[in-house]
Parts: sequence; structure tokens; C-alpha cells
Amino acid sequence: MTHSTSSAQAWQDEYSTRIMKSAALPLAELVRGEGCYVWDSEGTKYLDFLAGIAVNALGHAHPVLVDAVSRQIATLAHVSNYFATPPQLELAERLLRLSGGDRVFFGNSGAEAIEAAIKLARRTGRPRILALQDSFHGRTMGSLSLTGKPALREPFEPLLPNVEHIDSTVEALEAALGSDVAALVVEPIKGEAGVVDLPAGYLAAARELTSRHGTLLIIDEIQTGAGRTGSWFAFQQHGIVPDAIALAKGIGGGVPIGALIAYGAAADLLTAGQHGSTFGGNPLATAAANAVLGEIERAGLVENARRRGDELRRILAGLPLVEEVRGAGLLIGVGLSGALAPAVTSAAMAAGLIVNAPNDTSIRIAPPLIIGDTEIAEFTEKFTTALEAVAAKGPE
Repeated sequence: MTHSTSSAQAWQDEYSTRIMKSAALPLAELVRGEGCYVWDSEGTKYLDFLAGIAVNALGHAHPVLVDAVSRQIATLAHVSNYFATPPQLELAERLLRLSGGDRVFFGNSGAEAIEAAIKLARRTGRPRILALQDSFHGRTMGSLSLTGKPALREPFEPLLPNVEHIDSTVEALEAALGSDVAALVVEPIKGEAGVVDLPAGYLAAARELTSRHGTLLIIDEIQTGAGRTGSWFAFQQHGIVPDAIALAKGIGGGVPIGALIAYGAAADLLTAGQHGSTFGGNPLATAAANAVLGEIERAGLVENARRRGDELRRILAGLPLVEEVRGAGLLIGVGLSGALAPAVTSAAMAAGLIVNAPNDTSIRIAPPLIIGDTEIAEFTEKFTTALEAVAAKGPE
């Protein structure tokens, strides 16, 4: 049977009977996107201020990405890693130039980038890896081991040994570090925790402390990279150089790709045969990433993310129910006065706006980097409507 656009009840029944129960029932069946908008199978139009969870950096159906993928798939879509291709080499050069790194490994997702980071850490010969409480690094067995959310880890334990989750304080890091610690893995902004900033000065202190102990500092830029926070990578706002960064999401603009960039001596830790990926660095995905990153650079979208993010934070701070506004650039967390986030996201959908509730008290906003005055005005109107509707209804 070939699936076609159908009524809500029909697609929900199909999803419920055919897809594994690892996720909740989807909110809608989306069939088309253009720019910052998507349409569902019933013709409803939504302003997309989630962008596939910080993935669709250029929005939907951007002509630069469409053209690059169309041309590449007509030429060469995949070869094994026994061969190099021009898009792969071009992307390696581009990522190293933008990040200041020395070598890159290509995979297919953020979780795979973290898996490569774990192998990098293991190559130091030290047994322990530190990560932060309430962090999120992925759902594969290795990346889940680093994720600081017990509810996600416990159903699959035992996981990797010698991984410890510490408080997000310099004092906790000082107490945990020692000559047996291979790496500290850290998100510069905790996206799945509700877009929560690290304490001021934490990354600079972490760099100094890990360097002193000979420990790798590995930064998870999966959600914060590709210009989203107002710089190409969030660590660049902290005046440090890490030992490695994990990338995915926005670098492919919707085409799956992940990468691990290593710096200095860490770039030589993995040697021939110690890691690999069938699809990693394939010409189709790397051509897509070249197009996305090239357009971000050409159109000044890193600066747009910074400027529009500042504008949105000013607007959000004055809205009903909003107690706190967090994050950087166009990765924004909105702290609400009470456990109202699920109700707000539902009200936003009803108003034609897509945002996300990573927990009961937080809204995550991560629109395409291309947003301008029109999209901000429409977001403000729709999000205010959602907040006012929830405020008027009151706590249940």
C-alpha cells in the first residue's frame, strides 16, 4: 500500500500501527514547506519557529539547497570511504576554516559525532569521561551514556562504564578532574534541558582546568553550531580553543550529516582502521552541507541570527507568563511561570505557530536563520495569542 495525504484520523491510525512506539503521536502530518512555513495534510499553514529542532537553517525548500542536492544526485550520490570526492574535500576545508580545527571525521548524525568523540577520548588511554547533569548528547548507547538525564538512561543500563555526570559548576569540575580523566564533554547551551546557559565563565575555566590536567575538552555544538547562536560556533564567544567539537543538525540544512572536528594533538588520536562510517562524508550529504554553509556565509546569516535573536529576546521579555529568556542568537529558551509549556505549544499550534516544549516550564524557539521583520512580527502576534489564551484559562 502506498501512503497518500489523508485525514487526521487515517494517518494517525497508520502511524500508531506501523511506527515503533518510541515517540509520542505526531502533532500533524506535514506535506510541504517553503521558507519559514510548512503546510499539513489538511491545508493548514504554520510559521515554523522550531526548524526541525535547529536543523533547517535555510528554512524549507531553499533554492540553493534544492539546486545543490539535485545536481549532486544526478552526478554521484554515494561512494564508499575507499574513495574521496570533491564535495567531501570542499566541506572539510570549509569546516576547518570556519572552526579553526585541524582534522574532521564525517558521520551521519549528532549521535554519531558524539560516538566518534567517545572513541577519541578512549584513545588517550584514560578511563574516565565527565559530562554534565541534565545534558543531552544523543540516544545511541554511547551518546546516551553521556546524557545527564537519568530517566532516559535507566531503561537501557548498563551503559558505558566510567562516565560520571557532575554539576555545571567550576567547583564540581575541579573536584572531579584528575590524571585518569580522558575528557569533559559539554554543551555550551543545554538545548534539551530548555535552552539553559552555562554559568558565566564556565567554558573558559573548563578550558584552563582540562588543559592543566591533560584532559580533552570536547564541546557538543550539534544544536549550537552553524551560526545559530550568532557566531559560527558557540565556543567562539568564549575566547577558547577546544580539543574537539561535535557537529550535525544545521550544517546539512535538513540533509543528515554529522562531523567531529579535532584540534592540535587530538586530531591525530584516531588512526587508520579505528573508526569509519559507510555513509559518512558521502558526496550527496557533503554537497548539501557546502550549499548550506556557503549560503549562510554569503547571506550574512550568522549576523542575522545574532541581531534577530537579540530582537526576539527583547520582545519575549515583555510577554505574559514569561519569567526568563535564555540562550544566544536564534536558540532561545523561554522560562514560564508554572508548568504551562505543553499548553502553550498546543495553543501556538492552534494559532498556526510551531514551537517546542522540552520540559513543562520551558519553550524552545529555534527558527530558520533567514527570518526577518515579517516573520518576527507574525511570531510575536501568534505567540502572544497563545500565551494570552493559556493565561486566561488559568492552571488546570
